[in-house]
Amino acid sequence: MGMSVWDYCVEEALAKLGLLQLLRSLRPITPSLEKLNPEAPIEAKEDDEFEVFDELQPWDRASVEVEIAESTVQKWLLDIPSSGDEIVTKGGAIKCLVEHPHQFKKLVLFSGNDYLGLSSHPTIGRAAAKAALEHRMGPRGSALICGYTFHHRLLESCLAKLKKKEDCLLCPTGFAANMALMVAIGNIGSLLTEGKALSDDQKIAIFSDSLNHASIIDGIRLAERQRNVKLFIYRHCDMAHLNDLLSSCTLTKKVVVTDSLFSMDGDFAPMKELAMLRKKHGFLLVIDDAHGTFVCGKNGGGVAEMFNCERDVDICVGTLSKAAGCFGGFIACSKRWKLLIQSRGRSFIFSTAAPIPLIAAGHAAAVLVAKREMWRRREIWNRVQDFRDLTGIPIQSPIISLIVGSEGKALKASRHLLKSGFHVTAIRPPTVPANSCRLRVTLSATHTTEDVKKLTSALLQCIRFQDIAINGNSNRYARL
Repeated sequence: MGMSVWDYCVEEALAKLGLLQLLRSLRPITPSLEKLNPEAPIEAKEDDEFEVFDELQPWDRASVEVEIAESTVQKWLLDIPSSGDEIVTKGGAIKCLVEHPHQFKKLVLFSGNDYLGLSSHPTIGRAAAKAALEHRMGPRGSALICGYTFHHRLLESCLAKLKKKEDCLLCPTGFAANMALMVAIGNIGSLLTEGKALSDDQKIAIFSDSLNHASIIDGIRLAERQRNVKLFIYRHCDMAHLNDLLSSCTLTKKVVVTDSLFSMDGDFAPMKELAMLRKKHGFLLVIDDAHGTFVCGKNGGGVAEMFNCERDVDICVGTLSKAAGCFGGFIACSKRWKLLIQSRGRSFIFSTAAPIPLIAAGHAAAVLVAKREMWRRREIWNRVQDFRDLTGIPIQSPIISLIVGSEGKALKASRHLLKSGFHVTAIRPPTVPANSCRLRVTLSATHTTEDVKKLTSALLQCIRFQDIAINGNSNRYARL
């Protein structure tokens, strides 16, 4: 099946929505500044004059250094459940931190997703502050009602360019983006058959990697409830198994969906092989590039750019909540697909649009800082090499999955790292299967070589690196 068939299916689905008067439109608005001009406006420069830097700055450390209350530390060490209220004090947590520093413990974060360290970047903060003073939060409503502004449209255009796609749709979160896309795909079948029950050969076949993110899994489950799709799960990154499933599938419309960089295992989807299979079987290729966007590729375009197969990816889901250091998700796709998703993707339709300050921050991060401060991508991959050299473990990415086995072992290792001054959490069931519990270590551009040396030294006291290196990476373990 050629890709023109998918274009035909989407076009027919859109035509049906048009007849039913169910097509939904995004109409950018510009909030009035007349009554919102602050008396003392923030001193901010124009976008093209926002400051960028060519090396690590002191404030960068705020993205990887935190302090937590000693009461929280004790509950963590004793594995006592917490609702997060330990640092609520009469004077407030900040006052307590200033007046009683001994009640807090300093930690270096090795567990977050702020891969480039942009969450503490002053240019991004300044962009958000400037937008907040000019527009406050902006119109509050769903994107289809009144929440979609010129700022949203500008960010969409920039992300589409980054991903080399025709258009882009902003979503509240990356989770919502995957949910909206999967539900929209499930809607195509019912639209083409005018709501009648589909025969098995009219359904859409979705092929999903066994370790895909929960948002993809839940989105497919919702699509299955419509009884318009048939799900096939292939073994993790096993292209021979995927090829067998595709070859034996008699359904005409096929979709393959996969994480590009797997969040719990740190390995890459075999993009080159997927591109070859796409040419052979004519399926729609969807990737969730949440952990690769801004981190991978010369321009930060993501995993597809890194493997030089951007043209082979039909739809790319991404996020601003990780390497961009901000918040929100997006779907980079064709204009046809965007119109379909914004008309049928329930998690998009029924969610309030992101406030303008968040959008302004995302634009500053994606278009200005992440693009121009290329040294950040260089530094995070230098830290990956540091970890390889220090441990002998052939990790592939800034996500390091150290399987220790039982839940007790994982918790013990995490507590040891906590005592040593590192924030690394134990990953346990149901996120991973029993006896494949692990420490998920993540590296950042704002970590130093010395940080990595100290971490590996602490890890050596609770993990046998030789065993991990001999056993290989963790992708032989199933997550669900």
